[in-house]
Amino acid sequence: MPSLPPDGPGIIRDETGAQTLLGYVVDIREADGVSRCWLDIGAQHGNRHGGLHGGIMSAMLDNAMGFAAARTGNDDCSTKVATLTMTTNYLAPGSTGVVVATGEVAGGGRSTIFTEGRLEDENGTVLATSTGVYKRVRGA
Repeated sequence: MPSLPPDGPGIIRDETGAQTLLGYVVDIREADGVSRCWLDIGAQHGNRHGGLHGGIMSAMLDNAMGFAAARTGNDDCSTKVATLTMTTNYLAPGSTGVVVATGEVAGGGRSTIFTEGRLEDENGTVLATSTGVYKRVRGA
């Protein structure tokens, strides 16, 4: 797995306060409908055991799946969505290097979107998986 993606079309940095605080990069370059969030793990992302904090893992998965859901309206992710439910399964600890969360749409209808996500480290080890349900937000 390479380092963080370089700036260019489809790369989103510092769009929100949370994204700036955590330091992840959103990647919607590919036309496959899959959205990706990249993070170079630093000491600020750790838990008390020295691993990647589960809350950071969950936030990355929520963002990757949320961007995938937002792409169902417009490929530029301008469709606003809100997380209704999300379940995360933690499978392995992350410690150093770059991790990537991927999110993709698994189904849905006019207003509700079902998603799946996974978080992997540089070696391809799956650290966490997740499912989410998102709702299109009209007029927001």
